[in-house]
Amino acid sequence: MRRLALLVLVLLLGRVLPAAPRNLDIYFVDVEGGAATLIVTPAGESLLVDTGNPVTDDRDARRIHQATQLAGLKQIDYLLITHFHGDHVGGVPALSKMIPIRRFFDHGDSIEKASNPPAVKQWDAYAAASAGKRTILKPGDKIPLKGLNVQVVSSNGEVLTKPINGGGPNATLCANTKDKDPDPTENARSLGFLLSFGKFQFLDVGDLTWNKERLLACPNNIAGKVDLFQATHHGFFNDMSGPAELIWAIQPQVVIVNNGPRKGLSSTPAHDILAKSPGLQDIWQGHLSLFAKEYNTSENQIANLEPTEQCKGNWLKVSVEPGGRYTVTNGRNNFSKSYTAR
Repeated sequence: MRRLALLVLVLLLGRVLPAAPRNLDIYFVDVEGGAATLIVTPAGESLLVDTGNPVTDDRDARRIHQATQLAGLKQIDYLLITHFHGDHVGGVPALSKMIPIRRFFDHGDSIEKASNPPAVKQWDAYAAASAGKRTILKPGDKIPLKGLNVQVVSSNGEVLTKPINGGGPNATLCANTKDKDPDPTENARSLGFLLSFGKFQFLDVGDLTWNKERLLACPNNIAGKVDLFQATHHGFFNDMSGPAELIWAIQPQVVIVNNGPRKGLSSTPAHDILAKSPGLQDIWQGHLSLFAKEYNTSENQIANLEPTEQCKGNWLKVSVEPGGRYTVTNGRNNFSKSYTAR
């Protein structure tokens, strides 16, 4: 009788006690210096940001698909393409055959589709895959992920003008800075967003370049302070991105660099700006840099150490608890480190 009563009590408690809150998970998939960031919400919804390169063996699409399987996904709810360069949009045709993609977001038609033969091919493939499921986003628009606030801060060469997330005047950092020559490429049109989950803030602006990044910082810091930042343009590639006005204003705690063995982390000025950012605690890299070895972070915090030909495609994962604690894990060695969102 006593056992029966205990069993009934256990069953009743199982019905009335709420399930433990789930984490927000962000997978930084290795696509050899391209970009592919898979976001899985506590509600089980998914947002994939970019799809890597159009390699002949579908390497990048397969790596992304493996990450979706690891996350237990049956479909990708939203695919966001930051801009139409091959290392960001190239995996779309292959990936769309591996897993259903429900909706597509982008900044508008590619400005390079008429002048660059590879870009024409990639655009046509994207247009075919996204037909009838495509939405163009502009600054201020929101991506409808349950339990998260995901707001567009840059798109098609325009940026959000009203500060969010506690942002505001940035006069000190902007006082003596200058623009560079205008960037006429797709990079300057990158679709970027700020993701908020409770106290946690994540900023990803794709390959946005110098002048447009400065618009996010001057005269106002539009995005406020963030906890996690995906380094712009694969680690400020060739000094085309990463002005101090923006990096020092957003003050990231943790930076993820989606570099390749020979791409990204390319110069002393850019690296110094990042390394001297106020409040920076750690830099994590997708790859060991083979041509800029002096800029590499701790080896424990680098997902892949080999050149492309031997690379196994290990990921970095950020898991964010509802209370704001978040943990970065290296898929190569399971090394992890935890931080607390501000």
